[in-house]
Amino acid sequence: MKTREMFYLFSRYLILLIFALFNLYIIYLVFTPLTLILVSGGLNAFYTATLIKGTSTIFVSGDYIELIPACIAGAAYYLLLVLNLSTPMKAKTRAYSLAFLIISFLFLNVIRIVVFTHLSLIGYKYFDTTHELFWYFGSTILLLLLWFANVFLFRITQIPIYSDVFNIIKDIRSKK
Repeated sequence: MKTREMFYLFSRYLILLIFALFNLYIIYLVFTPLTLILVSGGLNAFYTATLIKGTSTIFVSGDYIELIPACIAGAAYYLLLVLNLSTPMKAKTRAYSLAFLIISFLFLNVIRIVVFTHLSLIGYKYFDTTHELFWYFGSTILLLLLWFANVFLFRITQIPIYSDVFNIIKDIRSKK
């Protein structure tokens, strides 16, 4: 493995470690206000929604909707980042892939929050059950579908982590 390739590999995993060490702080710092603004805008298409300044709360149709960290889904963004950075690919492909994953997930997450807020506001009888089912199963399926769509769109042939380990072992064996 060339020095440049080794540096690139090390850099990718270092970035993942930095995000993990700060307990996803960076992800929540970026995506909490972004999600709040987009959800508030999405709700304004159907209701009168007001984002309460300095909080994670939206006042909509006489109810307060608080977006907790689980709603922002920082761990999902981190998983998509892990999948992207732990897969060998060209820098340009990685940038487009990461942009696709993040923007797609943000968009789908905002839609999810707007839909569940609507269900809550209309008093949907099975809101809690639907919300829990989507939280436990739907979110996992959504992330898998996003990753596989990403693999298809960007013609990714490498396997996260495995391909890096395989290349390192292959390089070590070839030097013996």
